[in-house]
Amino acid sequence: MFLVFCRMTGARVKGAMKPAEDRKVGKRKAPLDRSSIRKAKKEKKAKKDPSKPKRPPSAFFVFLEEFRTTFKKENPNVKAVSAVGKAAGEMWKSMSEEEKGPFEVKAQKRKAEYEKQMKDYNEKQEISANGRDAEEVNDEGNEGSGEEEDDEDED
Repeated sequence: MFLVFCRMTGARVKGAMKPAEDRKVGKRKAPLDRSSIRKAKKEKKAKKDPSKPKRPPSAFFVFLEEFRTTFKKENPNVKAVSAVGKAAGEMWKSMSEEEKGPFEVKAQKRKAEYEKQMKDYNEKQEISANGRDAEEVNDEGNEGSGEEEDDEDED
């Protein structure tokens, strides 16, 4: 290690004025191409499907929907979203399990609806992934049942 003594202040400076020959070759990294990094990040992130159902709110967010309306009526001058959130959080923490019950029931109902919507959504995705439309699936189902009836009539 190379130390230099500064004449004016009397302080030592590490690595200052190191001769070029002493530097190790290949230690510095090559400059990065920033545009390729940005493209790679964009490609990694999957695009969101706008037809996909949104996740259901938790019991707290169901409570928050109702709390906002009452809070705004009681405090019309408060415009900050953070103030509403803080007040709701404090109230939610102070509530008993019995008081939270109705909100949890509503959240469970919304979750059940969401699961049903996701099941339908996933079925549609599987059909489109197989290259078949829902109409084709229905037509094939009708054709199959019609052929069986014709076979029975011929006997």
